[in-house]
Amino acid sequence: MSKITDPQYLKTEQYKDASNLNARVEIHKRFSTNSYGWNRWVFDALEALPQQARVLELGCGPAYLWAGNADRIPAGWNITLSDLSEGMLDEARKNVSRSGHSFEFKQIDAQSIPFDDETFDVVIANHMLYHVPDRAKAITEIRRVLRSPGGRLIATTVGDQHMKELNAWLRRVSADPNFALFPLAFTLESGLAQLRPYFRQVEMRRYEDNLQITEIEPLMAYIHSSMQVKKFSESALAELRSDLERELQSKGMLFVGKDSGLFDTVK
Repeated sequence: MSKITDPQYLKTEQYKDASNLNARVEIHKRFSTNSYGWNRWVFDALEALPQQARVLELGCGPAYLWAGNADRIPAGWNITLSDLSEGMLDEARKNVSRSGHSFEFKQIDAQSIPFDDETFDVVIANHMLYHVPDRAKAITEIRRVLRSPGGRLIATTVGDQHMKELNAWLRRVSADPNFALFPLAFTLESGLAQLRPYFRQVEMRRYEDNLQITEIEPLMAYIHSSMQVKKFSESALAELRSDLERELQSKGMLFVGKDSGLFDTVK
């Protein structure tokens, strides 16, 4: 099993706490060209929900979505934040503790959601379905717990060309000429076919953004946090750092293209 879909590895190493994810989020916060903000944009998809709605987020991580939109959450929403990792739930509790809203927290495997049929108005899966070993089972479970008709799944992910420049840099020092930082099985290109059998309506939307990186340390922190990079030797990463430092000094900025978006589905 790949580390990307290995629940034990995800719970006890990669996402045992928020440190790796924070390193990756930081580069987007500091160097993204779209000032609107990813979490604000994702929350826009929820604004059509009724003022009294039941909401479940799977793989909530440190609850960035809710901490970044505390001013927009209707008082009548009943929100359950869940994650496979108890460490991530601890981070989520801290991050929303001053939001002015109450949340329920639950450790959940998306392949077996412990709620009754038709419980929720919306389920959110923010950059997490590609981590699920049996995605068809998880999507079946999500559909089951959504109200009918009209329950929605908001599932975010990346496209095949997401951060392609970073992939190219890593291939310079990789023994694998086909190395990919994001060898994902649920992308903006492949997700449509996976979701259509379960929902009567599926719409895909992209978030326009790029990175213009002007400091080497946040970039290297991002690289070191990535699970696919753990196989690289320290000497290879040191060589990459030297290459990128020279390129940054020459150009004044390192450009990285981003390709992220979401699927908005209706049951």
